[in-house]
Amino acid sequence: MTRDRSPRSPRRLRRRDRNAFMAASLTALSLTASGCVVVHGEREVLPATTRAEAAKALRQFTDAYNAADKAYDRSLDADHVTGAFGDIDGARLKAGHVNSPDGNPGHTPLKLSDAKYTIVKKAGWPRWFVVDAAANKGGAARWLFVFTRDDVTEPWQAAYVTLVAPGSVPEFTKDADGWGEAVPANSASLAVEPGTLSQAYATYLKSGGSAFADGTHTSGWRKDRAKGARKPGLVTQYIDEPLTSGDYAPLALRTADGGALVFFTTHHYEKRTAAAGTSVPVPGDDVKALTKGEIKQSLTLEFISNEVALDPKPGGKVSVLGRIQGLTGAQGE
Repeated sequence: MTRDRSPRSPRRLRRRDRNAFMAASLTALSLTASGCVVVHGEREVLPATTRAEAAKALRQFTDAYNAADKAYDRSLDADHVTGAFGDIDGARLKAGHVNSPDGNPGHTPLKLSDAKYTIVKKAGWPRWFVVDAAANKGGAARWLFVFTRDDVTEPWQAAYVTLVAPGSVPEFTKDADGWGEAVPANSASLAVEPGTLSQAYATYLKSGGSAFADGTHTSGWRKDRAKGARKPGLVTQYIDEPLTSGDYAPLALRTADGGALVFFTTHHYEKRTAAAGTSVPVPGDDVKALTKGEIKQSLTLEFISNEVALDPKPGGKVSVLGRIQGLTGAQGE
């Protein structure tokens, strides 16, 4: 059931062209008292942005997100989202538009407050930073955003958006100037390398294991699936896949205890098959809006999920703090 998740935005097309000559490109300019100095962004260790620009990016995202939600028009925030969250948000808006072409009758603007910024200092692209904020939605949960960009000419885009319980956001390692530290995807200083965490999670959901601590998004999710796998007249199968390339690449931020907070993406299918003489339960309107084909004996649902996890030092277990999952497509047969 593997689906080719091809780039969907001009940004990703530009990236492929740019990577071919990245080493030779001039990626940033800064003015000094002595004149114009060229900085090679792919080599220099630099903060991703300024605190003022990070705050501006969050405001621009919020304005665009609210406009898109009110109109059910994915074009209104397309420049401000990407990756896993871009897929989830885009599918939600597409379904909303199909069912309410005049806009969202239940629109309530998202309002963020108490925003805390951790801006990563690193070499190379993507540049990125994390925002931890309170909101008027999601109860007392904290909203965690990861904004990324691949060139100074591009807008900041929200690649990961997850909700976590209050008090669960860890303290981050920061240098003397207050900049955060990125952890490499192949770091051996953690229980699970950030670059392999998506695959490890997909494997755990299928087969279990000891890499992940018990919780809502690990042992709890496996139990829920086991209960729903077989019901009278209906069988449900699950397939889980990693997503690790391009805008789905994991991003890890060093925590004060030596571990890391890792944002990563997974890809899921849920196939519901009815027994002979019965039919698949009728799905809701949002599912219908994203469904291709005619639902006869089976319905396959496709999901994208973005997770945030605490990845400790070797010997510990990974704790999945939050997961936002969205339906991105469905196929009836």
